[in-house]
Amino acid sequence: MDADRRIAAVEEVPEDSTLLVTLRPVDADAVDEGEGDVGEAADGTPEAEAILTRAAGEVRAFRNYCQHWTDVRLDKDDGAFVRNGEVFCQKHGATFEADGGYCNFGPCEGAVLESVDVTVDGDDVYLADDAYEFVRLGHATRDDDAGDSRIDFTGN
Repeated sequence: MDADRRIAAVEEVPEDSTLLVTLRPVDADAVDEGEGDVGEAADGTPEAEAILTRAAGEVRAFRNYCQHWTDVRLDKDDGAFVRNGEVFCQKHGATFEADGGYCNFGPCEGAVLESVDVTVDGDDVYLADDAYEFVRLGHATRDDDAGDSRIDFTGN
């Protein structure tokens, strides 16, 4: 596998939370500035975020925004809440199945998180989605904290 596309070790991807990563879209026009996970690098190119989680032993990745209000990030750089194989939107209480991104409860029920293709090779997770380049672990660079206010439906 290409070392530039290595994201993390499998053991770094939590089962009860998410690992936040920053990606660079190959086609800058393919991202919507209204999505809460979009930022901008120092050179002006857009950055997007993805969350990685483990569901049923498999690593999955999705863009880091809720399908109800796309300016709300699921992981605000401290891990999204994951329980019983579901990723929670702490703003709306929506739950998304971690193995496929399907919203099974909440105001966006029936919607599906935008997936990002990843693959596991040995003990490492690699970006397999040709629409993106891996930039770094952690959040995208942004001027504000888009979607940071929340009502916590998880009991935390």
